[in-house]
Amino acid sequence: MMASLKRFLPRGLYWRAALILIVPIVTIQLVVSTEFIRRHYERVTQQLTEGVALELVLLQQEIAAAGSVEAARAVVVPLAQSLEIMLTLPAGPDAPVEDRVGFLDLSGRAIVDTLRAEVPGLVAVDVTDEERVVNLRLDTAVGPVQAQIVRRRMAATNPHQLLVLMIFTSLLMTAVAFVFLRNQLRPITKLAKAAEDFGKGRTVPYRPRGALEVRAAGRAFLDMRERIERQIEQRTLMLSGVSHDLRTPLTRLRLGLAMLPEDEEVADLQADVAQMERMVDEFLAFVRGDAMEGTEPTDAVALVQGIAERAGAVLAEVRGTPALVQMRPQAVTRAVENLVSNARRFGRRVEIGLWFREGSLWITVEDDGPGIPPEKRDEALRPFTRLDASRDPNQGGGVGLGLSIASDIALSHGGALRLGQSARLGGLKAELTLAR
Repeated sequence: MMASLKRFLPRGLYWRAALILIVPIVTIQLVVSTEFIRRHYERVTQQLTEGVALELVLLQQEIAAAGSVEAARAVVVPLAQSLEIMLTLPAGPDAPVEDRVGFLDLSGRAIVDTLRAEVPGLVAVDVTDEERVVNLRLDTAVGPVQAQIVRRRMAATNPHQLLVLMIFTSLLMTAVAFVFLRNQLRPITKLAKAAEDFGKGRTVPYRPRGALEVRAAGRAFLDMRERIERQIEQRTLMLSGVSHDLRTPLTRLRLGLAMLPEDEEVADLQADVAQMERMVDEFLAFVRGDAMEGTEPTDAVALVQGIAERAGAVLAEVRGTPALVQMRPQAVTRAVENLVSNARRFGRRVEIGLWFREGSLWITVEDDGPGIPPEKRDEALRPFTRLDASRDPNQGGGVGLGLSIASDIALSHGGALRLGQSARLGGLKAELTLAR
C-alpha cells in the first residue's frame, strides 16, 4: 500500500516540505473549526430557542385561560404580536403536520429538538421555509393553533462570516508560509544546481546562503570544488614538465639515429622512438583530460560532421531537434576521434549517429568489425588495458588509453561511455552520452 501511495506523492523537496507543512495544519484546522462551530452555534441556537419556547408556553397558558377561540383571538393574538409571533386561531391549512428539516441544516435540528423538549402540545415544526420563518402547529385547550416565528430569533445569524474569515486567514497564512518555505529551500536548490554543473564540467558562480546547515554544506562544496580544481591544475602543470623532460631525450635519440647509417637495426630503433612518443602523447592526453579547457555552446552536428569527413566515416542519422550544446569542444572532438579511429582500425564501414534528447546528447559510433565480447567490455574501458581477444581497442602501437580517454571525457561532461553490439552493422557500438 505504501508503494502505491508513493507514486502519487511529490518527488521534489519543495513540494514535499510544503506537503509536510500544509497537511497537519489543514487537518487540525478543519477538525477544530468544525467542532468549535458545531458546538458554538448549536449551543447558541438552543439558548435562543429556549427563550422562544418560554413565550410559546406563556401563550398556551393565556389561550387556556381565555376559554374560547373568540376570547383567545381578542386577547392572545395582540400579546403574540408584541412578542414577534404571528398566531393563527384556529390553525390554517398551511400549518405543518410533521417535522420538516433540511439534510444539512444543523441549527434547524437543534431548533426542533429544543422545542420538542420545552413546549408541551407541540405537533410539528417546519424549518424549511425559504423566507426563514419557523412554522409550528400546537395543540391548545381551544384546538390546534398555528404559530410563525422569524428564524433569526432562534438561531445565530451570519455564521458564514466566521467561515469566510477563517478561510481567508488560512489562505493568507499558507501563502506566507509558502514564501518563507521557498526562501529556505532556494539555497538548497542552488547548491544542487552548482554541484550538477560542476559534475558536467562547468564552474558556475555560487555563494552559500540560507540556514546555518545549508551554508555549511555550501562552504564544504566550495572547498571541495577548489581542491579538485587545484589538483587538476597541479597535475596538468606537473605533466607539462614531464612532457618537456621526456621529449628532450627522445629528440636527441631521434637526431642521433638520423646520423647513423641506415640499416635494419637503426630502422627498428627509430620505430621504437616513434612508439615511445606516441605513448607519451596518449599518456599525457589521458591524465590531462582537457581539464583546462572551458565549456562553450557548440554546434554538435558540425563538430561530428567534421570528424566524420576527416576520418572517412559516415554521419548516418541525426535524431531529435539539433541545438547548441554546452561542452568542451576540443575534449569531445578527441573522444569521438578516438572512437572513430578505433572503429576504423577494425572495420571497413564506420557510421556515426547523433541523438538530441531532453537533457542529454548521444553520439554513437558503429562499425562492422569483430566487436568486443560482452564480458570484456568493462575491461576495455580501463586505462592501460590491451585486450588479448581478436579485437584490441588500441591496436597499432597504443598503450590502452583510447577508450579510457573517451570515457573520462564523457564522465567530465556528466555522461558515460557504453560499449555494445551494433544491430545495424554487426560490430562494436560505442555510445557516448553528454549531459546538456
